[in-house]
Formats: sequence, C-alpha cells, structure tokens
Amino acid sequence: MAQALIWAMPVFPCLSSSSTSSAAAAAASLPASPLHHRSSLRTARALPTLLTITTSTTDIEAEALWTWLAQKGAVSDEATAVRPACVHHGRGLLAHRTISQGDELLSIPRKLWINLETVKASAIGRFCEGLKPWVAIALFLVREKAQSNSSWRPYLDILPQALDSPLFWSDEELAELQGTQLLGSTLGYREYVESEVNELFDKVIKPNPDLFDSSLFTYDAFLWAFGILRSRTFAPLTGDELALVPLADLVNHLAGLEVEKPCWEKTTAGIFTRQEVLLMRAAKTFHAGQEVVMQYGKSKNNAQLALDYGLVEYDAFSGSNNRDSFMLTLEIPKSDRLFDDKLDIAQLNGLDSSVYFDLTRGQGPPESMLTFLRLTALGGSDAFLLEALFRNTVWDHLSSPVSRDNEESICEAMIEGCKSALYGYQSTVEEDLLLLNNDNLDPRTRIAVVVRQGEKCVLQEVQTWFEARMNELDQLEYYAERRLRDLGLLDEKGNMTAWARVGGMEVWN
Repeated sequence: MAQALIWAMPVFPCLSSSSTSSAAAAAASLPASPLHHRSSLRTARALPTLLTITTSTTDIEAEALWTWLAQKGAVSDEATAVRPACVHHGRGLLAHRTISQGDELLSIPRKLWINLETVKASAIGRFCEGLKPWVAIALFLVREKAQSNSSWRPYLDILPQALDSPLFWSDEELAELQGTQLLGSTLGYREYVESEVNELFDKVIKPNPDLFDSSLFTYDAFLWAFGILRSRTFAPLTGDELALVPLADLVNHLAGLEVEKPCWEKTTAGIFTRQEVLLMRAAKTFHAGQEVVMQYGKSKNNAQLALDYGLVEYDAFSGSNNRDSFMLTLEIPKSDRLFDDKLDIAQLNGLDSSVYFDLTRGQGPPESMLTFLRLTALGGSDAFLLEALFRNTVWDHLSSPVSRDNEESICEAMIEGCKSALYGYQSTVEEDLLLLNNDNLDPRTRIAVVVRQGEKCVLQEVQTWFEARMNELDQLEYYAERRLRDLGLLDEKGNMTAWARVGGMEVWN
C-alpha cells in the first residue's frame, strides 16, 4: 500500500520549487526577516563569545548616519546607548555604556522609517497606488539610490552594495546547493522578483520615462532592493506595515542567544507631542565596547538564515545543530478511490490534502505527521474507519498504529522517500564533514555545505527511525487489540479474558 502515499519535497511552507504562484504569496507580504547587516559572510558558531571591539579606523558612512540621525533628533551621544561602528565581521552596533537586559537601546521615530507612507509622500507616490508594499518601497529605494542629492543619502550610503544571500550567488556557487530545498527557494524567489519587475516595467516605468530612467530600474536593481527588504525588515514592521529603520538595522545576530524573538517594539513616545517609534531593547547584558547583538529568530532553520541573511549556524566541535531541518510535504493522492473521505477527515482536523511538516534534527517525526501518514495509507480491511460512524473519533484512532499492514506501508514509503531524497545530493554527509573541517573553505561554499549536510542528517535520522519501526511491527499494539482491551476482552498481557467466549462463540481469533 506504499503507493497510496505521495511524498513531495517543498522548500518552504509558502514556496515550492515547482510552483511560483506560492512563491508570490510568500514574497508578496515579505515574511518577517529580522535585521542583518552583512558586508561579509560568516558561519555563526553555536555559542560565540561577545567581543569588546577596538576600532582604529573611522567608519565615515557610519559617522555620517549618526550625524544625520542626531540632526533629526533621533539619537544623541548622551541618551543613546549604542553607536554604529566597524566590528570583526562588518558593521554593527557597539554598547556606549553598560546595558542591562531589557534596557532601551534606541528609539527611531516613524518619520525616519522608509515605509509606504514615505513612498506615497515622494515624487513617485502617485505611480505606486495599488502596488504591493514591498514593490513600492523597492521602487523608491532604487530611485533614491540613483539620486546623489537624495535626502536619504546618509542611510542609503550605509546599505551594503553586495548581499550574501543565495539569491545573489553565481550559477557555479548555486551548484553547491544541488539537491537542497534552499536551491528551490532561491530559484522560486528569483522568478517571482523577475515577474514583478516585468509587470512594474510595463505598467509604471516604461510609460513614465521622464521620472524613471529605464536603464536604472533593472532586474538586478530590484533583486538588490528585495534582498535589502528581506534582510533588514523585522516584526512588527512587516506586511502592510513593512518599513526600513535606519540604525536599528545594523544590529547583528548572535548564535545561541537564548531569547525567543527579536527585541523590537512599535510604541509611542513623547510628552507634549506623541509619535510612533521603533523601540529596541537589549536581549542581554552588554558592557561598554561590546557589540550589541540579538536573536534573529530561534525557529528559523539554516536554510532560512542563509536565504534571508547569508549566514548559517554550525557547531564545528560537535557537528550537531538544532537549526538543521527538512520540510516534508505529504499528499493524499487524488487517484485514491477513498480520496474524498480522507480529505473530509483531514479538513475536520484543520488540514488539507497536502500538508507540510518540519522535520528537525534530533526530534524524530512529529506525532501529527504519523497520524496523517496513517490516514493517507488507510485502505483494505482498515477502510471501515473512514465510515461516517467514526468521523468524530477516527483522528484519535489514527494517532496510534491502526494495523500491521498500515504501519508497514507508511514505513516503506518513508524509507524509500528518504533514500530518494538523499540520492539527489551531490555529496555524502561524511564528505561534507571533511569539507567543513577545512578552515580555508570559501564562505559561500561553507554555507551551502552546512545547509545540505544538515538536511541529509535529518533525512538519515528519519530513515533510521522508520527502519527501527519496521523491526518492531510485531511488538506494536494495533486498533483491533486496543478495541478488545477497551471492551475487557484482553488482559494486560494481551491474553483473551474469560469474557472473550460468550455462548460458545469465539470472539478472539
């Protein structure tokens, strides 16, 4: 019955390498992507030590940004706890004094955000009506970047000209991602951006040559703006509230920082005149001269960190990583004669015919996945569970093994699926580990190797789990045994009770 299960391998919940429409849905709202300033690539260690930074050179752009913000009344040497500076991996924020966890780091007023309001108030505002927020802001960024006299020049000058996300890798560099879900994500987002640029060119740029120089508004320019927005916008300033916040977006990520989410708040400030501000708080205690960092999101896996920020986390000492994951999509095939009944049960339990599951290293398959697998493979003598009589209880029944045939079929399907997925990679886990021990490995290659090695480790663990399950099929208790036990017809050892024979009728076979 293993053929009753369809195994698909998407790249992210909203993005499939085979469907750019889902990519559009994901990118249209620009899902929350915490801040990241990357002028150089790095692999984040699991528990790095915070360094006290001593700078011997002046960062002209950072000083210009600080002066500009000070003139706008957003920062001051006395009141603001952090300063922009060069750090060991590019630019970041340094503590100006000792800061305790939860302390206010900075407060940037809404008038200094680059958001949809900014775009609408600009010279191109009337041409941006109806555009997605990210498209309108990207159009604004590209145009302002090309203008030497832009009022946003101090901020624009500090934005990285080159980004390290796989979105910007060469074909040769992308080849290192062969077999990974990250490759599908990357290509899907590229195609999505290209389609948005083509539409924007036809509807806005080409009809207005006096305002838009078509030689400046290219695919590469918009891909850069897309990358800027993915890497430097953060909750709660996402979706319709999407906004770039100068200075705040210089904060870097610290691997292993034990906080659940980035420490940003949208609030109001002021005594006589209240105004909306972005307030940033310290994720931990920092001492004067230390780099101020935060957590970009504990739930993000390495593929997401790479796509959004051009970094990954990897513990070179243990080789283990809780950022390693693999997203598995399982589908009820429409060719299944029981498709309608199975779909009905799935929908009654908040699912659909296609469901994705995050498989994380060291955690084994989630119980919800096993339940859905059993539903998908249900058939033969087990099909009675699909009858209307069981509609309200079948999901509970499926949370435990249904029958030996059903459990065996899902094990076979998962084992073969894992083997097939592993075959798609161009290297083995062992080969990747050897590469990661090379300190001279190219940074982008290192990112690719960490991602693909992590995916393979997860797949190997899942395969091993189902192989072990296959070996214990005879020891599992199935629906029939559970039902008889509930009726008092089986004792704790699984033997037939005195009530199992009634009027000479054999109840237990």
